[in-house]
Amino acid sequence: MSDPVHRPTAYVPAGVNPVRRLGAGYSVRLWSVRHARQLEWVYTTFAELLLRLHWLWTLIGYHRVERPIVFVEKTVKGFLFDCRMCGQCVLSDTGMSCPMNCPKSLRNGPCGGVRADGNCEVEPDMPCVWVQAWQGSQRMRKSSTIYAVQPPVDQSLQGSSAWLRVTAARAGQHKASGHD
Repeated sequence: MSDPVHRPTAYVPAGVNPVRRLGAGYSVRLWSVRHARQLEWVYTTFAELLLRLHWLWTLIGYHRVERPIVFVEKTVKGFLFDCRMCGQCVLSDTGMSCPMNCPKSLRNGPCGGVRADGNCEVEPDMPCVWVQAWQGSQRMRKSSTIYAVQPPVDQSLQGSSAWLRVTAARAGQHKASGHD
């Protein structure tokens, strides 16, 4: 009877894949940052369309359209940006790089641990989300929005539609300023 070759194995927690970023999803996320200017235009156009449909959302009821909009938003933003559906999207301020993809979930710039090669200190094989955000923002027309200080994440909004929230807020601003 021969001895099987003994190979030590490292423990890998369930659901963790160290090469996850090599997949197509991560490639699309990086593509989105490289094409931030075009996606900025798409977002601006789409946001304007949603605002023009405010009357319809009001007629139907924002609470009734939430689920179908969340489904579409999660599908689209999940594919393009690896969106975590925090409910407080800041992609248009962060060069189309979602800060919720930061292992530390930092909403306002990189931590002090960005490596010399621009990679993350927590996940050394991953480019820092905030380095990507800076690069993406420099491609956008409104490149200065990256300087906006983001409020902390309100966890109670997790899984809700940022699109509808922004639309309702903008409609309220238009009404208050007499544009309605």
